[in-house]
Amino acid sequence: MRAEALARRDGLDAVWRVEASLAMAEAAGLIDVEPGMVVSGYWPMRSEVDVRPLMFALMERGARLCLPAILDKTTIVFRELKRGAPLVEMGFGTAGPGEEAEVLDPTVMLMPLAAYDARGHRIGYGGGYYDRAIERLHDKGIQPRLIAVAFDCQLVDTVPNEDHDVQLGELLSESGLRAFPLSL
Repeated sequence: MRAEALARRDGLDAVWRVEASLAMAEAAGLIDVEPGMVVSGYWPMRSEVDVRPLMFALMERGARLCLPAILDKTTIVFRELKRGAPLVEMGFGTAGPGEEAEVLDPTVMLMPLAAYDARGHRIGYGGGYYDRAIERLHDKGIQPRLIAVAFDCQLVDTVPNEDHDVQLGELLSESGLRAFPLSL
Protein backbone atom coordinates (compact mmCIF):
# COMPACT_ATOMS: atom_id res chain seq x y z
CA MET A 1 0.00 0.00 0.00
CA ARG A 2 2.80 2.38 0.93
CA ALA A 3 4.73 1.71 -2.27
CA GLU A 4 1.65 2.11 -4.48
CA ALA A 5 0.59 5.40 -2.84
CA LEU A 6 4.13 6.77 -3.09
CA ALA A 7 4.33 5.74 -6.75
CA ARG A 8 1.12 7.66 -7.46
CA ARG A 9 2.51 10.70 -5.62
CA ASP A 10 5.85 10.43 -7.45
CA GLY A 11 3.92 10.29 -10.75
CA LEU A 12 2.37 13.71 -10.23
CA ASP A 13 3.75 16.45 -12.46
CA ALA A 14 6.45 18.38 -10.53
CA VAL A 15 5.09 21.80 -11.54
CA TRP A 16 1.57 20.76 -10.53
CA ARG A 17 2.92 19.64 -7.12
CA VAL A 18 4.46 23.08 -6.58
CA GLU A 19 1.23 24.84 -7.55
CA ALA A 20 -0.83 22.52 -5.33
CA SER A 21 1.53 23.13 -2.40
CA LEU A 22 1.20 26.90 -2.85
CA ALA A 23 -2.58 26.61 -3.03
CA MET A 24 -2.59 24.58 0.20
CA ALA A 25 -0.79 27.48 1.91
CA GLU A 26 -3.99 29.47 1.45
CA ALA A 27 -5.54 27.17 4.07
CA ALA A 28 -3.50 28.96 6.74
CA GLY A 29 -6.61 31.00 7.56
CA LEU A 30 -8.46 27.77 8.43
CA ILE A 31 -5.87 26.79 11.03
CA ASP A 32 -6.46 28.73 14.22
CA VAL A 33 -3.21 30.03 15.65
CA GLU A 34 -2.62 32.52 18.39
CA PRO A 35 0.63 34.42 18.88
CA GLY A 36 3.20 32.08 20.37
CA MET A 37 1.33 28.87 19.49
CA VAL A 38 3.79 26.15 18.45
CA VAL A 39 3.28 24.55 15.02
CA SER A 40 5.45 21.71 13.80
CA GLY A 41 5.95 21.21 10.12
CA TYR A 42 8.49 19.19 8.16
CA TRP A 43 11.19 19.76 5.57
CA PRO A 44 9.79 18.11 2.42
CA MET A 45 11.60 15.19 0.86
CA ARG A 46 11.15 13.59 -2.52
CA SER A 47 7.66 14.33 -3.86
CA GLU A 48 5.98 15.33 -0.57
CA VAL A 49 3.73 18.37 -0.33
CA ASP A 50 5.98 21.36 0.31
CA VAL A 51 4.52 22.77 3.53
CA ARG A 52 7.06 25.59 3.84
CA PRO A 53 4.73 28.22 2.30
CA LEU A 54 1.98 27.14 4.71
CA MET A 55 4.36 27.18 7.67
CA PHE A 56 5.53 30.68 6.90
CA ALA A 57 1.94 31.88 6.42
CA LEU A 58 1.23 30.56 9.93
CA MET A 59 4.38 32.25 11.22
CA GLU A 60 3.14 35.56 9.80
CA ARG A 61 0.03 35.05 11.97
CA GLY A 62 2.16 34.64 15.10
CA ALA A 63 2.94 30.91 15.27
CA ARG A 64 6.30 29.64 16.49
CA LEU A 65 7.56 27.03 14.05
CA CYS A 66 9.50 23.86 14.66
CA LEU A 67 10.77 20.94 12.62
CA PRO A 68 11.44 17.33 13.64
CA ALA A 69 14.99 16.38 14.50
CA ILE A 70 15.93 12.71 14.53
CA LEU A 71 17.88 11.92 17.70
CA ASP A 72 18.23 8.16 17.22
CA LYS A 73 16.48 5.22 15.55
CA THR A 74 13.33 5.71 17.65
CA THR A 75 13.12 9.35 18.71
CA ILE A 76 12.36 12.72 17.18
CA VAL A 77 12.08 16.04 18.97
CA PHE A 78 10.82 19.30 17.54
CA ARG A 79 13.37 22.11 17.33
CA GLU A 80 12.43 25.74 16.81
CA LEU A 81 12.81 27.06 13.28
CA LYS A 82 13.75 30.72 13.16
CA ARG A 83 14.24 32.85 10.09
CA GLY A 84 17.92 33.05 9.21
CA ALA A 85 19.02 30.27 11.58
CA PRO A 86 21.28 27.64 10.03
CA LEU A 87 19.81 24.28 9.08
CA VAL A 88 21.63 20.97 9.30
CA GLU A 89 21.18 17.67 7.47
CA MET A 90 18.72 15.46 9.34
CA GLY A 91 18.93 12.36 7.18
CA PHE A 92 16.47 11.03 4.61
CA GLY A 93 17.07 14.17 2.51
CA THR A 94 15.61 16.51 5.11
CA ALA A 95 17.02 19.46 7.02
CA GLY A 96 16.25 21.09 10.32
CA PRO A 97 17.53 23.33 13.10
CA GLY A 98 20.69 22.19 14.87
CA GLU A 99 21.24 21.21 18.49
CA GLU A 100 21.43 24.85 19.59
CA ALA A 101 17.75 25.39 18.70
CA GLU A 102 15.17 25.24 21.47
CA VAL A 103 13.13 22.03 21.73
CA LEU A 104 9.40 22.82 21.62
CA ASP A 105 6.17 20.88 22.20
CA PRO A 106 3.83 21.51 19.24
CA THR A 107 0.12 22.04 19.74
CA VAL A 108 -0.51 21.86 15.98
CA MET A 109 1.31 19.23 13.93
CA LEU A 110 1.49 19.29 10.13
CA MET A 111 2.37 15.69 9.37
CA PRO A 112 3.74 14.00 6.26
CA LEU A 113 2.63 10.51 5.29
CA ALA A 114 2.83 7.89 2.60
CA ALA A 115 -0.87 6.94 2.53
CA TYR A 116 -4.10 7.57 4.43
CA ASP A 117 -7.65 6.28 4.51
CA ALA A 118 -11.03 7.99 4.92
CA ARG A 119 -11.07 7.12 8.63
CA GLY A 120 -7.97 9.20 9.37
CA HIS A 121 -5.47 6.39 9.71
CA ARG A 122 -2.07 6.90 8.14
CA ILE A 123 0.83 4.92 6.83
CA GLY A 124 4.07 6.73 7.48
CA TYR A 125 7.48 5.75 6.24
CA GLY A 126 7.84 2.84 8.64
CA GLY A 127 9.86 4.30 11.50
CA GLY A 128 7.04 5.08 13.94
CA TYR A 129 8.68 8.39 14.88
CA TYR A 130 5.46 10.42 14.85
CA ASP A 131 3.44 7.83 16.82
CA ARG A 132 6.05 7.85 19.59
CA ALA A 133 6.41 11.65 19.55
CA ILE A 134 2.63 12.10 19.85
CA GLU A 135 2.53 9.56 22.68
CA ARG A 136 5.19 11.59 24.55
CA LEU A 137 3.12 14.76 24.05
CA HIS A 138 0.03 12.95 25.37
CA ASP A 139 2.06 11.84 28.41
CA LYS A 140 2.76 15.56 29.05
CA GLY A 141 -0.96 16.35 28.83
CA ILE A 142 -0.68 17.90 25.35
CA GLN A 143 -3.30 16.86 22.78
CA PRO A 144 -1.94 18.37 19.55
CA ARG A 145 -4.15 19.13 16.58
CA LEU A 146 -3.00 16.56 14.01
CA ILE A 147 -3.24 17.71 10.40
CA ALA A 148 -1.92 15.33 7.77
CA VAL A 149 -0.69 17.02 4.61
CA ALA A 150 -0.87 14.93 1.45
CA PHE A 151 -2.17 14.75 -2.08
CA ASP A 152 -5.55 13.18 -2.83
CA CYS A 153 -3.83 10.41 -4.81
CA GLN A 154 -2.37 9.05 -1.55
CA LEU A 155 -5.81 7.89 -0.37
CA VAL A 156 -6.12 4.12 0.04
CA ASP A 157 -9.15 1.95 0.87
CA THR A 158 -8.25 0.94 4.42
CA VAL A 159 -5.08 1.36 6.43
CA PRO A 160 -4.57 -1.58 8.80
CA ASN A 161 -4.41 -0.14 12.29
CA GLU A 162 -3.82 -1.23 15.85
CA ASP A 163 -4.95 0.30 19.15
CA HIS A 164 -1.65 2.18 19.60
CA ASP A 165 -1.84 3.85 16.17
CA VAL A 166 -2.67 7.54 16.32
CA GLN A 167 -5.74 8.63 14.37
CA LEU A 168 -5.43 11.90 12.47
CA GLY A 169 -7.84 14.73 13.13
CA GLU A 170 -7.70 16.41 9.74
CA LEU A 171 -6.24 16.24 6.27
CA LEU A 172 -5.06 19.11 4.10
CA SER A 173 -4.85 18.24 0.40
CA GLU A 174 -5.39 20.01 -2.90
CA SER A 175 -9.12 19.48 -2.26
CA GLY A 176 -8.97 21.56 0.92
CA LEU A 177 -8.95 21.00 4.69
CA ARG A 178 -11.30 18.36 6.01
CA ALA A 179 -11.87 16.66 9.35
CA PHE A 180 -11.88 12.91 9.84
CA PRO A 181 -14.65 11.21 11.84
CA LEU A 182 -13.60 10.40 15.40
CA SER A 183 -12.55 6.91 16.51
CA LEU A 184 -13.41 4.80 13.50
